[in-house]
Amino acid sequence: MFVYADHAATTKMSDAALKAYTMTAEEVYGNPSSLHSAGQRAKEVLTACRERIASVLGADAREIYFTSGGSESDNQAILSAAYAGKKKGKCKLVSTAIEHHAVFHTLNKLKKEGFEVVLLPVGENGIVSVSDVEAALGDDVALVSVMLANNEIGTIQPVEAIGALCKARGILFHTDAVQAVGHIPVQVDAIGCDYLALSAHKFGGPKGVGALYVRRGAPLSSLIEGGAQERGKRAGTEDLPAIAAMTAALEASVSDMDAASALLKHLQDKLIAGLETIPHCALNGDRTRRLPGNVSFCFEGIEGESLLLLLDEKGICASSGSACTSGSLDPSHVLLAIGRVHDVAHGSLRLTLGTDNTEAQIDYTIAAVKEVVDYLRNMSPVWRDLREGRRSYIL
Repeated sequence: MFVYADHAATTKMSDAALKAYTMTAEEVYGNPSSLHSAGQRAKEVLTACRERIASVLGADAREIYFTSGGSESDNQAILSAAYAGKKKGKCKLVSTAIEHHAVFHTLNKLKKEGFEVVLLPVGENGIVSVSDVEAALGDDVALVSVMLANNEIGTIQPVEAIGALCKARGILFHTDAVQAVGHIPVQVDAIGCDYLALSAHKFGGPKGVGALYVRRGAPLSSLIEGGAQERGKRAGTEDLPAIAAMTAALEASVSDMDAASALLKHLQDKLIAGLETIPHCALNGDRTRRLPGNVSFCFEGIEGESLLLLLDEKGICASSGSACTSGSLDPSHVLLAIGRVHDVAHGSLRLTLGTDNTEAQIDYTIAAVKEVVDYLRNMSPVWRDLREGRRSYIL
């Protein structure tokens, strides 16, 4: 049996997205910046896509900028806010210890340039305390950046409360909503954010295209110099077929959100219940305040990489955490932040479900994980020491 359980890494393009992509590529191939009729037709489609995406997010079309995806959107937002703040003597940036590397590495870059970066801790459930955010705010803060939902453990952050705090203090607020958009309701005014990043391939669109919401009046500087596309803020000819496909995928995801969430929650609960019967394991992240379909576990006494490879042999596509850190020998910074020790964090497994998954696939996955975990533990000298009492169990 084949089971694709890595939807947080990327999703299959939806029928709506494929149709929109093909139609646009075949029929609307002009450059939106050209003055002739073919170019103006392309500009009309581009404008319509901007308006449709803005409508889904509760934004104004002039607040939507098309990018290559979530990483570029996060980079542009953070760098824009930081450099604008520096001009006003505000050189402090506040974020959390579990952000995606697109945020994490951008903050590290700014730290090397002299900015003060405060990474707030999260609880065992992977959720940042609003009071901790409030305590970190001051007149020297240029930006607060807190992701809407975590890409590894699925926890949903209290961004509405954080947004309200930032608004009251006049501090810019950015949220990485890449994992959330298309899966849970996302409205920019409800969140109160000044910047919001999204990426098409997380909700049935193509890879290599995304968008950045920028509240009117918030500073925005260019990462890419060249032409005057995207109102002078993002040079380069727009990939119109990809943008059209992203728009169609987003609208389809939002229209099916309630039914999809109910199905994914059912499959998620079944999978969690099945995996929890494995001795000495732990669910990562909050049990209820998490994205539908996200299941993250740590299994003591094994290595996650071996677990993934053996599951792949059984036809199950999974991950140990973020696809962006695939190949790294270091344990997940997210798992370390929620209190998992190194030895346990190395034995992690992330299964993220989609609406094409079935109950039969969940049953097969539970049985396969149990079999592989047992096999790996029987080979492990660490597990033998644990079983024979020479080491103490952690989980």
